Amino acid sequence: MNTKQNKTILAVLAVSVGALTLSACQTTSRIAEIGDGPELTQITNPQVMPKYRPVSMPMPQGQVQNENPNSLWRPGAKAFFKDHRAKDVGDTLVVNLSLNDSASLANSTARKRNDSEDTDVTKLMGFETKLAKNNLPAGFDPTSVISFGNNHNTSGDGSIGRSEQISLTFAAVVTQILPNGSLVILGRQEVMVNSELRELMVTGVVRPGDIESDNTITHERIAEMRVAYGGRGTLSNLQQPRWGTQIWDILFPF
Repeated sequence: MNTKQNKTILAVLAVSVGALTLSACQTTSRIAEIGDGPELTQITNPQVMPKYRPVSMPMPQGQVQNENPNSLWRPGAKAFFKDHRAKDVGDTLVVNLSLNDSASLANSTARKRNDSEDTDVTKLMGFETKLAKNNLPAGFDPTSVISFGNNHNTSGDGSIGRSEQISLTFAAVVTQILPNGSLVILGRQEVMVNSELRELMVTGVVRPGDIESDNTITHERIAEMRVAYGGRGTLSNLQQPRWGTQIWDILFPF
C-alpha cells in the first residue's frame, strides 16, 4: 500500500473509533433512562457554561446624558415612580415567539441550439476534378468536402417548498448589557411529557425601548435571534436512523 492509502485507512479507523465511543456513551445514557426517560438539566448560570461567549457587536460612540435631578421623569421610563421592564443583568422578560414562515421557489431552464457547417472545393486552379484521383476515397465529391452538424437540447426544472410554524411564550434572562445599552437575552425551556423531553433555547439582542410596558417583547424585535427547538426521548430516537446508517451515508461515495 502507498502512503495515500495508509492515510485513508487511518482516517476511516479514526472515524470508526470515534463513532463507536460516541455510540457507547449514548447507549449507556439511553440504558440509564429506561423506565424514567430523559432527566431535566439543572438551572445554571449561563455565563459559566462551557459554550457561553459574550456578544461583541459594533457600537456607536458613547454619549453623555444630561442629568436633571429636579425632574420626576426618567429617560426610557413609562411610569413616574418605577420602570418594571428588564434593564439589568439577571432581570427577566417575557418573549412572545410566533414564527409562521413559508417559502416557495421554482426554477425552469430550457435551451435549444442547432449548428451546421459545410465546406466544399469549387475552384482550385483546375485541380478540383482531379482530387478524387489522388489517393482519396472513392466517391469523393469536391462540392461537399466537410460537413458538420450539432444539435443541443437542455431542459431543467427545480422547486423548493418550505413551511414552518412555531408559537411559544417563555421567559428569558438578561445576561449582558452592551455599551450602547442594548440587552443580550437568553431563554431556555425544557418540558418532559411521557418520557419525551422538549427543549427550547432562544438568544438575541434587544433594545430596552422595544420592551413593552408589561415587560414583554415579540420575536421580530430581537436582533441576531437564534432559535433551537427540538427534543430527546424514545420517539425522537425512533425518528433518526441508526448511527451505523448515518456513518455509511457519510462515507459511502456513491
